Amino acid sequence: MDLYGSNERFDIFPEEPSGQGSRFQGNTRRESALSSEKCQNSQEAGYDLEKEVAELAKMYGLDEDREKELELLGGHLETAGNKWLPAHTQRSGLQDSVYNGSKSSSPMKGQSQSTKQQELPDEVSQDEDQNKARAADEADSNTWFREGLSSSGMSDERSSQAVSEEEEMADVFCCTCKIPIRAFDKLFGEHKDHEVAQLSSAVESEKEEIHKNMCKLEEQIAQVENFASHLEEIFITVEENFGRQEQNFEVHYNDAVQVLAQKYEEQLEALGEEKRQKLEALYEQLVSCGEHLDTCKELMDTTHKLYQENDKVTFMKEAVTMVDRLEEFLKKEVNLKLSTRPDFEERAIDFSEVEQLMNSINTIPAPCAPVINPQAPNAATGNSLRVCWGLFSDDTVECYQLCYKPVSNERHSDEQHMLKVKETYCTISNLLPNTQYEFWVTALNASGISPPSERAVYVTAPSPPIIKSKKIRSCENAALVCWESRDINPVDSYTVELSKLTDEENGDIITESIVGIPNCEALIHLQPAQSYHICVKALNLGGSSERSEPVLIHTTGTYFCLNEDTAHPLLAILDDGFTIACDELENPECDLPVYDNSFTRCIAILGSLIPFPGKHYWEVEAEEDTEYRIGVAFENTPRHGYLGANNSSWCMRHIITPSRHKYEFLHSGMTPDIRITVPPTKIGILLDYENYRLSFYNADIAQHLYTFNSQFQHYVHPCFALETPGTLKVHTGITVPPWTALL
Repeated sequence: MDLYGSNERFDIFPEEPSGQGSRFQGNTRRESALSSEKCQNSQEAGYDLEKEVAELAKMYGLDEDREKELELLGGHLETAGNKWLPAHTQRSGLQDSVYNGSKSSSPMKGQSQSTKQQELPDEVSQDEDQNKARAADEADSNTWFREGLSSSGMSDERSSQAVSEEEEMADVFCCTCKIPIRAFDKLFGEHKDHEVAQLSSAVESEKEEIHKNMCKLEEQIAQVENFASHLEEIFITVEENFGRQEQNFEVHYNDAVQVLAQKYEEQLEALGEEKRQKLEALYEQLVSCGEHLDTCKELMDTTHKLYQENDKVTFMKEAVTMVDRLEEFLKKEVNLKLSTRPDFEERAIDFSEVEQLMNSINTIPAPCAPVINPQAPNAATGNSLRVCWGLFSDDTVECYQLCYKPVSNERHSDEQHMLKVKETYCTISNLLPNTQYEFWVTALNASGISPPSERAVYVTAPSPPIIKSKKIRSCENAALVCWESRDINPVDSYTVELSKLTDEENGDIITESIVGIPNCEALIHLQPAQSYHICVKALNLGGSSERSEPVLIHTTGTYFCLNEDTAHPLLAILDDGFTIACDELENPECDLPVYDNSFTRCIAILGSLIPFPGKHYWEVEAEEDTEYRIGVAFENTPRHGYLGANNSSWCMRHIITPSRHKYEFLHSGMTPDIRITVPPTKIGILLDYENYRLSFYNADIAQHLYTFNSQFQHYVHPCFALETPGTLKVHTGITVPPWTALL
């Protein structure tokens, strides 16, 4: 993508100073003219030249470069320059080296120009002879200075510092040259016609490509490791089969040992030679697999270290080479086929005098060990597992014997189960969910039983989670969903599935899935004025559980529930879950059992936390003769005090005096003097986190009562309290009324 001629270049290249871009071509021509003029009139007025150089330095942003180079090299140059230059000449020469470094000017020219840049206007009037003598001295001194730098290694240091500074300034990536560059080089340098991209996007692209190659490399490592393990098993099987064949020959040829002695030795020698050839072939292939596996792991470690590199420039320089290396390596085919078979050639001795003995020889060996497969994806449910294995030989097998037992089950450590099957797969049922089981298999035929396979660990899928519907909180654009696991063992992660409900027939389809949730809760962003079905699934290595029972969430307003753990012992929550009642008012500090988080003095209760930014509205319905306190409070509001009497709670209080209904708006025990003529029976509460407001309304007549202006340091809980026997009914899920914006 060439961003040179598009509007997107303003997002990639630094913005030019005001008025500078329109004058660029003219300034460039002026720079060329100035350079030739400086060469011809080196003895003319230095004040005009200094002004032009300063203007060019400002135009191309060289002021900062000059300051950095002065800071890095100033100490070394002052040490060398004090021997042969005046103080003002040292500074001018060093600054001119920064100005003219990209123009490849000669040392004498640069030194002469730098001297002129630092001369004062009154020095221009010096005679021509003095200027010529100074120029000659500066030329000789500059030659000596260059030789001194080269002998002490300063040139290399300065070059490396310049390269390092240029790399630090790199802010775009050249897709043609595959290197990070400066935006200045794209506009005016050798990369002008090249395709470029933002450095951050190039880093993400390279990371994605490396991640793909890492996945392929991991898959290849797994394949090679499995094949190497299989080679080791075949290696052992060849040894075991050789022993069985040798014993078989010995048993059947003992009766005819005098006749078959010579043939026996020949056959045994041939069998040994065949064994040697097989073992050598297998050994060579095993060594080859080991070397390939080492190379894979080395590439994996190098790629992983590169993937964690935080420096974008270093990462991009090494990533291009690493990607090419990975692609070249992954193109090589890996031979995963056995170089030889474990079976031996049948060696029958065809002699007429021993034909009867030969017919009695059993040429069917016992089978070699099967190879059990790793657990396949989606091969598990909550109570069953599908186990597969294979036999990498032509041995005759009558059946298989599959054994399994739970892993790390202390109560049933000796419990072991066995099944006989004809196929090379089996589905085991009646297992525990989210539990590991160890499996191994053997093969059987008429000659005997094979050695057991290597043991493989399988795990069943988890049980469906249980969503805590009473602890769900939601607003117009988000919901906080909590659930619990029914398994003893931990799971790897959870997935939340959303289904938007519509009037159409297919309205209950899954519209979004949120994967990789590590904990038993998730904050989900939703669309306003919608209804959703939400399910949760648990995942482990064995697969995914069944979906949980769905819960219905509406985004028409703010929903919360009452926290029973905070309720005073005298306060009761009715069956609807949103009505609190107090039948009789005994001593609030009574001896009734309380929770650790309960109010002990104020007959109050907290609602669940409202952890969503924005506006939240709910209403409280109360009788006219009921005294109460309603509002919001922090989680740490004192449980032994009254709501509104501290700096961690804000509330509206209603009390009845002999003369009138009195309303107080309390925070830190203080209230303004406000008189309300119409006693509200339905109070609307509007919490506005973004504007730091808590407002109270008479919802029946849309009347504003009072607003607290306070910057809430934390999210708050709704709070409710009764001071006389009565009830309070809370209404949630209400859209913010439009009249609240007008009051």
